[in-house]
Amino acid sequence: MKEDFLHYLWKFKKFDALNLKTLHNEEITIVNVGQYLEMAGPDFFNAQIVIGTQKWAGNVEIHLKSSDWYVHHHEKDKGYENVILHVVWEHDIAVFRSDNSEVPVLELKKYVEKATVENYQSLMAPKSWIFCEKQLKEVDKFALRNWQERLFFERLERKSQPIFDLLEQTNQDWEGVLFCLLAKNFGLNTNGEIFYKIAQSIPFSIIRKESFEVENLEALIFGAAGLLDSEKEDNYFNDLKFRYFYLLHKYQIEKIGIEPVQFFKHRPDNFPTIRLSQLANLYHSQQNLFSKISSLNSLKSSYELFQITASEYWQNHYQFDKESPKKKKTLSKSFIDLIVVNTIIPIQFAFAKSQGKEISEDLIGLLNEVAAEKNTIIEKFTSFGIRSKSAFETQSLLQLKNEYCNKNKCLECAIGMELMKKC
Repeated sequence: MKEDFLHYLWKFKKFDALNLKTLHNEEITIVNVGQYLEMAGPDFFNAQIVIGTQKWAGNVEIHLKSSDWYVHHHEKDKGYENVILHVVWEHDIAVFRSDNSEVPVLELKKYVEKATVENYQSLMAPKSWIFCEKQLKEVDKFALRNWQERLFFERLERKSQPIFDLLEQTNQDWEGVLFCLLAKNFGLNTNGEIFYKIAQSIPFSIIRKESFEVENLEALIFGAAGLLDSEKEDNYFNDLKFRYFYLLHKYQIEKIGIEPVQFFKHRPDNFPTIRLSQLANLYHSQQNLFSKISSLNSLKSSYELFQITASEYWQNHYQFDKESPKKKKTLSKSFIDLIVVNTIIPIQFAFAKSQGKEISEDLIGLLNEVAAEKNTIIEKFTSFGIRSKSAFETQSLLQLKNEYCNKNKCLECAIGMELMKKC
């Protein structure tokens, strides 16, 4: 048994609340269980409790055993002086405040039904992947849908924080922030962080000014990536290299060291050369990209906006100096889906939040058009009966697994709560 189970019992009064007594046989009446803030200090703040004939207002501390008070050194912390009730599963020692007054104790195990404990033990039984994997099919579909919406927006809140941090660094330049986010998206998992650093190393004002010549954009991006550092006989390579050093001098850009981009284990169409060229062509072909992306409201319009290809040179190259069969290297629909999920939706959410606008339904509507993602987490949920029809549902499940299942927060999860009710 863990303390979070006791927190759950107290928060939702999952016990015989009408017949409570302290260990000294004083009647307890709960007026308000208090606020569960999950922060330093007592577990529940501003509770209101009648003990005997005296009404108290203060905090409630919860432990598995009374002696945990001393194990956690609460006797040395003034923040625990105003604890009005010590709720424990098992009492083993009296606890005193600094003025030697005894803290009233409620031994909770006397008032909790056996079936409630058994249901908790069943939920928290040894797992192969997640605790509730054998019970997921039992969850009410309506409750699951509501929980998925909550999870989705929790995930967006987390994704939006780096956006706001970057806005602070760029003097609220939404276009510049979008450039960095798109660069990271174009780099996928392997090169995402490297592409992000590349984008950060080039002031977006320069990208704006040079966007009319795609060769200049490629020179800036390829040069920042270190792809122009060597010596080659390739004419295109040497042209980009000349442009790069000219632009460094023109704008007084300081070249910084960035770790090498990775080619290993990538399909050729995902080679960093191809993705960086596509990124350059996007900014060459689309002016004021942020205003267009912030107003996208359908998957079809997203596909139309990102109808771009790598430069002509890259139609028969994947690397400098190595010619290959000609192939037009456009963005696939599945790649644009990733852009919608990882860049468009988060930046739309962050921008609306900064403007005080409510666009929740629009975001859900757009993401419901995107095909469900395919990865090992989603496959596992499918095997347990939770099938996803769209990226809205898969994004919710990723949040569930990473932030609740992996952290054993079953009693803070709507699914866990629903299963506990079935007792």
